[in-house]
Amino acid sequence: MKLTLRVWRQRNAEEPGAMATYEVDNISADMSFLEMLDTLNEELTLAGDEPVAFDHDCREGICGACSLVINGDAHGPERTTTCQLHMRSFVDGDTIDIEPWRASAFPVIKDLVVDRSSFDRIIQSGGYISAPTGTAPDAHATPVPKPDADFAFEHAECIGCGACVAACPNGSAMLFTSAKVNHLNVLPQGAPERETRVLDMVAQMDEEGFGGCTLTGECATACPKGIPLPSIAAMNKEWLRATRKVRR
Repeated sequence: MKLTLRVWRQRNAEEPGAMATYEVDNISADMSFLEMLDTLNEELTLAGDEPVAFDHDCREGICGACSLVINGDAHGPERTTTCQLHMRSFVDGDTIDIEPWRASAFPVIKDLVVDRSSFDRIIQSGGYISAPTGTAPDAHATPVPKPDADFAFEHAECIGCGACVAACPNGSAMLFTSAKVNHLNVLPQGAPERETRVLDMVAQMDEEGFGGCTLTGECATACPKGIPLPSIAAMNKEWLRATRKVRR
């Protein structure tokens, strides 16, 4: 395939950026999107130009590092991570726009790389269980009802990629935060810190400058791991419950 790429180039966080146009040829339909960018960077390097900076790590769809807006969609036209998107999703002669996540809480570092440390700070504020548990207990030592276990596993799938924020017209992080809150709050190990967890994590999310949630649903549509939209409602119930308990 021969493709025209319009890529966001930005030298650093202080300087303004702009779209740059590149042509790539001999792109196999079996390549991943990141392998296609590798090909572009090899050509730029051989030509003496600076390669395009982009985030990646495992390239197996489980780490959440890859983060690109492709033709206006977070992670591209398929419901998967950018590293698992293949060029067969495009056709010969396509023009592809490639941009970083767009959110004030995710400032651009360089080109397509953004700073997502705001997610780390949300986790640090309460996304953990602080009670010492000693060595790993037997699997059956703490019984967990099947519906609760399924609910926890469903939310534990969140890889923190930030697609929900990038897709949301408000730049909200409610889906990410709700996944982390619900994952722990439904388990018996997370029960002792249930109220403080949701209050602290929501407060930190607001402090980071993420937008408010208006339940447009774009976050759940873009999520590569299928975190459901009702997750937000579940967290809101947790937050109201914790707020009322604190007021008493």
